[in-house]
Amino acid sequence: MKEKTFREVIAEAMSEEMRRDNTIYLMGEEVAEYNGAYKASKGMLEEFGKKRVIDTPISELGFAGIGIGSAMNGCRPIIEFMTFNFSLLAMDQIINNAAKIRYMSGGQWNIPIVFRGPTGFAGQLGATHSQSFESWFSNCPGLKVVIPCNPYDAKGLLKSSIRDNNPVIFMESEQMYGDKMIIPDKEYLLPIGKADIKRKGSDVSLVSFGKIIKIALNVAKKLYQENISVEIIDLRTVRPIDYKLILSSVKKTNRLVILEESWPFSSIGSEISYFIQKNAFDYLDAPIRKITVLDTPAPYASNLIKIWYPDEKKIINSIKKTLYIK
Repeated sequence: MKEKTFREVIAEAMSEEMRRDNTIYLMGEEVAEYNGAYKASKGMLEEFGKKRVIDTPISELGFAGIGIGSAMNGCRPIIEFMTFNFSLLAMDQIINNAAKIRYMSGGQWNIPIVFRGPTGFAGQLGATHSQSFESWFSNCPGLKVVIPCNPYDAKGLLKSSIRDNNPVIFMESEQMYGDKMIIPDKEYLLPIGKADIKRKGSDVSLVSFGKIIKIALNVAKKLYQENISVEIIDLRTVRPIDYKLILSSVKKTNRLVILEESWPFSSIGSEISYFIQKNAFDYLDAPIRKITVLDTPAPYASNLIKIWYPDEKKIINSIKKTLYIK
């Protein structure tokens, strides 16, 4: 076992799979000569060569389409977006081709492709580079959407995503690439669609995913000192969602707080809220609370970011309100 960074395990997962299967290749902006915009493909060009680690022009629609076409012809491409903000340019290919060809062909073509790259807010990057689109992709049948929160999960989930015969959206974060964790030497895979309890608790269930889980864990530690026990569920996959685990947790704690980085309207939290009120209404001792960014574009000014983005204070206040603690 060895301590490794998030970016290292991303490269490791891709490399291990490429050694196992020569139909797998990586394509995207700066993935080859520059070792990736965030060095998440470091060393891969030297090992696999230019035919399997491919630099592209700045044309997301174009190289996403090439990836989908090659998936139809026996390859298993990994398409890296420098940021999922740029995936908007490839939406026609992702939504109308990657997600639908298997269905429209009556199962004649699988589309085993992974679209991966950083998502969400990562500091003072402005409104067009700070967006979370997981609810957009999750709205589309035919796509799987994976969002790990730590290096261990990232490696196991990425390997599973690459082996999946369906298109997978794999979302990372610039602010997680330097995170470190002990990673086993032995190969492991984590199942898509299975959530994980990151911290057990009895007073309130907090459901979240992605890098903001780290803030939630800090909050849970602080509240434990006040005799408040928070159970933290990491979805890991937001399409499909592990409804069973959420339901069992809510039936135990009788309270639910949902934390995410996206806008409040039509979010993943909106879907979970609907599911719980439909299937566990009689178990709830308080209204479900959602914590999101504010319903505005991401600000650039640091003082406005503090207002816009969920922080520990906002999360603590929301949990206490759910528990009717002033």
